[in-house]
Formats: sequence, C-alpha cells, structure tokens
Amino acid sequence: MRAVVQRVLSASVTVEGEVVGALREPGLLVHLGITHDDTDEVVAWMARKVWEVRILREERSASDVGAPVLVVSQFTLYGDAVKGRRPTWASAAPAAVSEPLYERFCSELESLGAEVSRGVFGADMRVESVNDGPVTLLLER
Repeated sequence: MRAVVQRVLSASVTVEGEVVGALREPGLLVHLGITHDDTDEVVAWMARKVWEVRILREERSASDVGAPVLVVSQFTLYGDAVKGRRPTWASAAPAAVSEPLYERFCSELESLGAEVSRGVFGADMRVESVNDGPVTLLLER
C-alpha cells in the first residue's frame, strides 16, 4: 500500500461537474494506491500512520488537532515506467481487490476519530488542492 499524504489548506474532488468530497479547512489529502498483497492488517497500519504522522504545523498530527482527511483512490501510484515510454499498472490491485480495501481504509480512519471525505472509487476525478507548505510525504508498507 502506498499513500501520498499532503498537508493542505483546502481540497476538493469533482466527478462529472459535481463536488463529491471536500476539505474546507486545513487537513490532509491522501492519494491511496493498493497492490495485490495488501491485507486488512496493512490497511489498519496505514490508516493509523496517516492519522498520527506529524506533518501539520507545529509538528502536530491530524489526530492531535482533529484535522479532516480527504481520501482519493489512485492506482497510478503503482505505475511503473522503467522500461519504454508507456507505464504498466501491473502492480496495482484490480478493482475487485482494491475497492473493498479503499473503503476499509476510510472506515478505519473514521474509527480512529477522523472526519473523512472521499473521492469516488474508479471515477475520472478532478482533484484540486491548495497545498500548505508544501508538505508531501510518501508512506509505504
């Protein structure tokens, strides 16, 4: 599992012209990629890591200040363009595997106390954000 975590002032996800998820206050924008061997244990670890990583101002975490989290599924985090010019997505889990794990990740964050907004799994999304810093981390397990 890979998560690109950005500290943002605001963010939104639009599908077919309709805003489906948004942060109207400072928080975290998470782009989540899922691979074939990810498990519920990995999901729980990553959710806790995102919730507790200290990347907000004054070295605080989202859990410290109750910051909201916007989660967007992004299989392209497992893109591989080492050979040739066309990336392969072979390391990304198929939707039948990744969609339930994406939903579990969001639910796990909520069980930890996070206010979670979501993109739409598998949709062509427009993601807009105003980065704070900018601060961006790649978390992987």
